Amino acid sequence: MAPSTTSAPVGRRKTDRAAGPGQPGPSRGLSERRWQGLSRALSGRRRQGRSRAPSDRRRQGLAAWLFALPFLLVFGFFMLVPLVSSFLMSFTDFRATDVQSPFGVNFVGLSQYAELFGDAQFRKAMFNTALVVVVGIPLTMAVALALAMALNSGITRFRAAYRVGFYTPVVTSIVAVAVVWRFILQPDGLFNTLLGWVGITGPDWLHSTTWALPSLIGMTAWRNMGTLMVIFLAGLQNVPPELHEAAIVDGAGAWQRFRRITVPLLRPTLLLGAILLSVAYLQFFEESFVMTQGGPLNSTLSVSYFTYNQFGFGKYGYASAASYVLFTVIAALSVIQFRLLRPKD
Repeated sequence: MAPSTTSAPVGRRKTDRAAGPGQPGPSRGLSERRWQGLSRALSGRRRQGRSRAPSDRRRQGLAAWLFALPFLLVFGFFMLVPLVSSFLMSFTDFRATDVQSPFGVNFVGLSQYAELFGDAQFRKAMFNTALVVVVGIPLTMAVALALAMALNSGITRFRAAYRVGFYTPVVTSIVAVAVVWRFILQPDGLFNTLLGWVGITGPDWLHSTTWALPSLIGMTAWRNMGTLMVIFLAGLQNVPPELHEAAIVDGAGAWQRFRRITVPLLRPTLLLGAILLSVAYLQFFEESFVMTQGGPLNSTLSVSYFTYNQFGFGKYGYASAASYVLFTVIAALSVIQFRLLRPKD
């Protein structure tokens, strides 16, 4: 009986071995049929997904454009159309008297721009604006960086109060600032009183052709240093303290650590601050408008104030040309700053 019980498995094994590559056994044929069915099902789903994908993308794109449509309409009507119109206007002799017949103006080409650079008042405004940029940007950045470093490491008590105090001028109205600084800079004001205590007779700051513009630059730096202080403080807090600790161990002094560690790591932050200040100082207007009205003798007249006056005189084409000269200078200075202050690899 023993041989008969083992003969069946041996026979099955022989049958499986006898099945060649072209004739799969029962288990192998079943697995191949299952895989073929799965592959057909997957390929069908892929073809269905491909047919649905373009319609889904079109539907999502349409929804995105519908969501963006309100902004595009507002931007196009209130920003893009005026920008294009003012640019075209700078090549015409458009005046206030031409508002009722805007298509009756004369095309004058680049003569408005040539007249601008021949205008002594515009050249004076360009010089004043350049002086504000050249003196004001380094002064503001230096004071803001010094305050940020003091708040980051030197000052430990009442740090939040100092931050609020230094940032307060940024959110204060220019009218309130003007009232305070006129009190400080008038002939018998606070600043001249302090100078008198040390035996110095102070000038009439806001009515002197020599000191009016430096006074406004100082006030402008005081107004804007709070913004840069916050930006620089955020950048300083991202500098790894391990680098300073390692430099101290190597014997580096405070100036060497500032020059070799802090400044290189702050290059992106310094670039941001320089660009923000450049755009703001090249559009220098509020301080001059409120404090001195461009005087005395145009000593505080800026390009923005000059453009404002030309619009007030009804010379719209001339004013548009002046505004695009200012725009070109802002763009060129921003490109130069990107090249000089961008992070080095």
